[in-house]
Amino acid sequence: MSISVPLHQARPVGFPRVGAGAGRKAVSLPLQQDPHAVRAPGENELQAAIGREVRACRKRHGMTATELASAASISVGMMSKIENGVISASLTTLQALSQALGVPMTALLKSFEEERSAVFVKAGAGVGVERRGTRAGHQYNLLGYIGSGSSAVSVEPYLITLASDTDTFPLFQHPGMEFLYLLEGEITYRHGANLYHMAPGDSLFFEADTPHGPEQLTRLPIRFLSVISYPQGGED
Repeated sequence: MSISVPLHQARPVGFPRVGAGAGRKAVSLPLQQDPHAVRAPGENELQAAIGREVRACRKRHGMTATELASAASISVGMMSKIENGVISASLTTLQALSQALGVPMTALLKSFEEERSAVFVKAGAGVGVERRGTRAGHQYNLLGYIGSGSSAVSVEPYLITLASDTDTFPLFQHPGMEFLYLLEGEITYRHGANLYHMAPGDSLFFEADTPHGPEQLTRLPIRFLSVISYPQGGED
């Protein structure tokens, strides 16, 4: 069964609508970030590290930026600039922030010298995990996870294998965004009321709080990458 979806219906999140006659023509969009940019070492790097730590600590305390700014007797605009690494906070301001957060001032500097994490997984060495689709013959391998208090986002990459046909198609619904990339086989995937017929090389990017999941397994075996991102503390 092959279901054809016009591009104006199947566009990834954030892509503009285009005419149905455009088919699968690529759409050129300006990038929000330069993937090859390298931050210059020095003061800006320190500012960014302090900003990340202030934001992470504030979120752990369940405070809004406005509440922390008030507690530290600084303006909301100043608070925003500090968290985004735009300005270099004075020692007096850092002391006020540390007191408002109830942490030593050195805690706001720790991520500057902290080594950033990376996870390397050899082929076939992913960790098998249980999810709702496991009982329906779906195999999930987690390819890596970095739990970092300095980031507001968690990301989970999975390699999913559907090796046997089943009449059970569980629907998933969770916070955040999800990206699918089909490696092998063919599948019709549901997102809300829309169906997408996917072949190798096809991808689907969507808001994951809408019910989604396999609708029909057209050609087995099926293997695809699933990358889920969600706010820290927002995992179901």
